[in-house]
Formats: sequence, structure tokens, C-alpha cells
Amino acid sequence: MRGRRIQLIAGRARGSALLLWLAWALVSLPAQAACPEYELRVSDAEGPPLVSLPMPEGAGWCLAWNHSVEGFAVHDCYRNVGGHMVLERSHLPDFAAGLDHIPGRGRQVSDGQGGYWIEDIDEPVPGDRYRLRVGAMRVDHRLVRHGEPRLRSLLERSRDQGCGIDEDMLAGDGPVVISLSELAANEGVTIGLYSKH
Repeated sequence: MRGRRIQLIAGRARGSALLLWLAWALVSLPAQAACPEYELRVSDAEGPPLVSLPMPEGAGWCLAWNHSVEGFAVHDCYRNVGGHMVLERSHLPDFAAGLDHIPGRGRQVSDGQGGYWIEDIDEPVPGDRYRLRVGAMRVDHRLVRHGEPRLRSLLERSRDQGCGIDEDMLAGDGPVVISLSELAANEGVTIGLYSKH
């Protein structure tokens, strides 16, 4: 009987130790648990991603570039909607070559400066990714903010939560702008929204 009692006490001690370890593990996990489940990646054909940005649900970004003829900036703006890449809106400063509104695809609204926004496109990107041939520096394909939170805020929040980020993207004090043309001019890349799990 005494041997059985010692086994019960030892079993309870192991159970208590296991519970304490589990509690410690759960307290230690919030930094990792708070890391965004999704990230925006820009990848070439081989190697690690050229760009990896935390992109929690509801956050957004724009792909901007300079029109090859007119030189003004064009924006296509996306958002993570339920874990899917969705084209929300586009900004076109002019009806230049190749740029106009397609009736039935969003609604055209003046930007008050001679250009226009195409709002409410709300078009899911097939497979949550697409291929892009990155332009030279005069075109400067680049990732920029799309409303709030800004790219800088997303990166700072992820860094503060212990998630791995590229600290170089936070250099300087201004808005975070990531030039794809500096990284992969005249190359094909894939831009995609990926779950980290």
C-alpha cells in the first residue's frame, strides 16, 4: 500500500511539473503566436524570397510603377481579405496608353487632380499570386503603403513581437518603399500572399 502511495505522489509531482512546463511554454509563446499568419513575398525562380513582408488579415499594399511613356506613377492596390490577395483599387493619373477604366469593373472616381481612382474592383487574384516582369529603374516597380497600417508600422509591430523581419527595410525615418527594380530589374518575379503555416 505504501509503494502505491509513493507512486501516486510521484505521478502527481510529474503531472504538476508537466503543468508548470506547459504554463511556462504558453507564457513564452505570445511573441510567436502574435506574428502575422500571412506574408507578402516577392520571389524569383530560385533562392529565398527577395522580399518578405508581414501582411496580417485586413492589411494592404500597393504595387506602384512609373508609366513607360508618360512617366507618372500608377498604383494597383491590394488587401489581405480572409487570407486571399484581392485587388481593391487602382490609381491612374491620366488616360495614357494602355490605361483606362473597363466598364463593369469597379467604378471610376476623380482624384481631384486630373486623374482618377477605380474603386470597388474587389477582384480576387487567382491563386493569390501573379507573375511580373520587373521594369528597369525608370519604371521602378515598387511596393508602397495602401492606407493603414503603413508598411513601416507592419514591420515595426512584427519586429516588436519577435517575428523575423529584414531590418534593412526599416532604414531611415520616412515611409517604407521597396523598389523591386533595384532588386530584380528586367527579371520575372512572383508576387504572392502566403500563409506561414
